[in-house]
Formats: sequence, C-alpha cells, structure tokens
Amino acid sequence: MSKETGSPLAPFRQRTFLILWIATVIGNTGTFIRDVASSWQVTDLSSAPSDVALIQAASTLPIFLLAIPAGVLADILDRRRFLLVTQLILCAASLGLLLVSATGMQSMTSLVALTLVGGVGAALMAPTWQAIVPELVERSQLASAIALNSIGINVARAIGPALGGILLVSFGAAVTYGLDALSYVFVVAALILWKRDSRARDPLAEHFFGAFRAGLRYARASRELHIILLRAAVFFLFSSAIWALLPLVARSLLSGTAGFYGVLLGAVGVGAIVGAFLLPTLRTLFSVDGLMLLAALLSAFSMALFAMVPPRSVAIIILLVMGGAWIIALTTLNGAAQAVLPNWVRGRSLAIYLTVFNGAITSGSLIWGAVAQHIGLEMALLLAAGGVAIAGIIFHFLKLPKGEADLLPSDHWPVPLLAKPVKTDRGPLLVTVEYRIDRAETKPFLAAIGRLSAERRRDGAYAWGVTEDTSAPEIMVEWFMVESWAEHLRQHRRTSRAAAELQLEVVSFHVSEDPPRVRHLLAIDERTSTL
Repeated sequence: MSKETGSPLAPFRQRTFLILWIATVIGNTGTFIRDVASSWQVTDLSSAPSDVALIQAASTLPIFLLAIPAGVLADILDRRRFLLVTQLILCAASLGLLLVSATGMQSMTSLVALTLVGGVGAALMAPTWQAIVPELVERSQLASAIALNSIGINVARAIGPALGGILLVSFGAAVTYGLDALSYVFVVAALILWKRDSRARDPLAEHFFGAFRAGLRYARASRELHIILLRAAVFFLFSSAIWALLPLVARSLLSGTAGFYGVLLGAVGVGAIVGAFLLPTLRTLFSVDGLMLLAALLSAFSMALFAMVPPRSVAIIILLVMGGAWIIALTTLNGAAQAVLPNWVRGRSLAIYLTVFNGAITSGSLIWGAVAQHIGLEMALLLAAGGVAIAGIIFHFLKLPKGEADLLPSDHWPVPLLAKPVKTDRGPLLVTVEYRIDRAETKPFLAAIGRLSAERRRDGAYAWGVTEDTSAPEIMVEWFMVESWAEHLRQHRRTSRAAAELQLEVVSFHVSEDPPRVRHLLAIDERTSTL
C-alpha cells in the first residue's frame, strides 16, 4: 500500500467524496441545530419528563420502523436520486417547524408530528449514505472513508448544538429552524454535482419484497449478527437515559439556559471526536469486548455523576467523557457488524442494526422518561447507571465475533445444466446434493454439514435438511429449498470463500470417485407443463 493510499486523509483526494463530506457536515450541523431547538422548546411547552423524552422517541421511532425497508430501497433504487428525495423530506419538516414557530402555533402535537416527519427522512437516508461510500473511494481507502464520516458527524455534533443554543437565545426558534432548512440546499447541490455512473440492467436484480425477505433470512440465520444486535440493544437501552433526560437535567438540575444546553451537546461531540482519535491507541490496549466494557463503565460513571447535580463546569467535563464512551461503543459495534457482513446484504443488515440501535434508544427514551416522572431525575439516572454497568460486566462474557472469515464471493459453483430455458421467477426450487459416506465417518460428516447449513440459509435457502437412504444408509442427501430459480442463481453469486471452504470440508467425506450428485428440482408450472 502506498503512503498516499494508506493516509487517513486519502479519501479527501477523491473530489466527489470531499464535496459530499463537506455537504454532509453542513447538513448534520443543521440537524443538530434543529434538534436543540425542538428539545428546548418542549421544555417550554411541558415540564413532564415523559413529554420531553417523547421528542427523542419521535426522532428515532421512524428509524426503528423504516430502516430495513430503507436498506432494501438503497439496494434496488438509484441511490443519488433516492438521497435527493430524502433531503426534500427533511427540508419540508424544518420548514414546517419554522412556520408554526413564526406564527406562534407551536404545540406538543405539531412539534412531535414534524419531528416524526424529520425522523422519516433520516430513516430513509441513513442506510443509503452508508451504502454509497464504496462508490466514492478506492477499496483500499474504505476504512479511512468510514472513519472520516464518523469524524464528520461528530464535528457537526460539536458545532451544531452550541450554535443552535446561541441562535435560539438570540433570534428565536423560527430563525433556528430556518438555518436548518437552508443547510439542506448544500446537500442537494452536492448530490446534483455527483455524476454517478449509470448501471447496466441486471436480469437478476432483486425486487423489493424478495430483497426484503432475503435480508431477513440472512439476519435470522447469522448467529454472529445476533450477538452484535443483542450487545447493541442492551448497551443503548440503558445509556439512552442521559440523552432522553438531558434537556431536563440542563434546565431543572443545573438551572441552565438553551445556550448552556447547546454547550453540553457540543461537549458530547468534542468528546466523541477525541474518542475517535484515541481509538487506534485503545485498540492496542483492549480487545473489542474490553472496549465495550470500558464504554459501559464510563457511561455508568458519567450518569452517576450527573445524578449528584454537579457544577456546570464539571457537567461539561462529564459529557466530554460520555461522548468518548458513546463513540467507543458505536464504532466498536458498527465495526463488528461490518466485519461479519458480505457486500450483497450489507445495506439491509446494517439497516437491521440501525433498527435495533434506534429501537433501543426509542424504547429507552420512553422508559427512562416514565421512570424519571415517577422517581425523579436523579434516581432515574442512578438506576440507568447501575443497569449499564451491570449489563456491561455480564455481557462482557458474550464475546463479539472477530469477523475474520473471507466473505468475498467464491464464484466456484458451476452453472446448472438445463434441458430447456427456465423462467427466472419460477419456483420454488428443491436442490439436492447426494453424498456417499463411510458409515464410520457419519458423526463428523453431520457435524460439518451442520455448519454448512447456516451458510445455505444465509445465502437464500428458506428450508434445509439432511436425509439418509433407508436401502443404502451410506448415501446421505443434503437438500434445501429456495423460493425461485432467480434466487438460486443469486445464491451462486453470494456464496463466499469461507462457505466454499466449508463445502470442501463436507465433500472430503464423500468416498465415491464421482463428485456428489446435484439435482435441481423445480415445482411444476401447470400453465406450461405437458405432463
């Protein structure tokens, strides 16, 4: 690798990436400005912790509900045009907030409703932004590009809240929302300047519902992804307490203004940037599970200190630590997810990760808002601190996957032989693979083919099994069902090199001189069959 390619700033040499990165920082800064205005306005409209937490839930609930469909759309639509539509939705939400604020018609109902609209735009946008990064940079620069995107988000997090607080105090909510609406102009302009290469039509291109089912099938069959999702859900469920209750902490416990609330959120962003720069050093000292435990303990420590009502200057330092803990957990979990996902399902699976992430924050916000209303802010923060610390210690023993498998396509499956052309939508399809096994090797064979079953299911099979011939017990037949001929052809493309190694291990038990016999048995199409 050349020094230029390996530089952390190398992706900035790609003009399109640089333009979109700058536009994204501006757009995210506008979003944080809007969020500060909305979070502070709700404290003017209601003092109930549950109402304050409702705004946090309204912004994340759409991501919980729509992230997976959005991930599917990111895979099957033109991503540039799709992103343009999402920016228009976000701009419309901000213009609506501007209008009701300028006319004095702001209420809890309008605030929650327009926050939901903005959440819908963010939900549709998030998986697509992640999916376009490999199109903008060389493969060797991908890790650096992902890191720069994380830094960009936290630069916006550091600037946006503080600027939003100043604007809110100085000019009011309408101007604050107006600046957010203006920020989307820069993002739209950058997307228009991006001349995305046109893609040739793929006869095996997935359609929405088929792609949706394939993504869910993969997630259901991936134990490694299950572990990551569980770890993420537990961590964010408890740590979401500080974000849901922070507006009331700033106003009620610390007697702060909107400007001070913006400073607190800016401190989170600064802490996250510092944490991102410290991560390479921390990775040499801790395993990924050690990093998650560190993030949990730092989060617990921060929330417990807030419950003691610290001075304002100390509160800023606490949120610097909390921001660092947040980015450590977020980057570690996201990196683990990226490492276990093949490219063909990356967008959809990351969307499932986003669904769990935002679902945990949404439910956590509602839960901690209700808890705070019944037992008070201080006790709620102490309870959340204890929960994240205990959960961090317990789940430290459920190890995150290392993601060392080679998931690049193997392209080793031969093209199926056909007596006549087959319509790609015809199905379902039963595939059988017949092995002849030494009876003494039955147990290790079944263990090996059991490991292969997960690969079959992840790549497209919706049912799988192994049978033996009652008249010749040495003959074992593996079978799996696929919903259509097209989906089976996609299986050929999806099978990874790691899966190919598993298949070679299984085939090594086959004792015949001829290779295992493979059959493709399609359901009869009564409209065209002559039988």
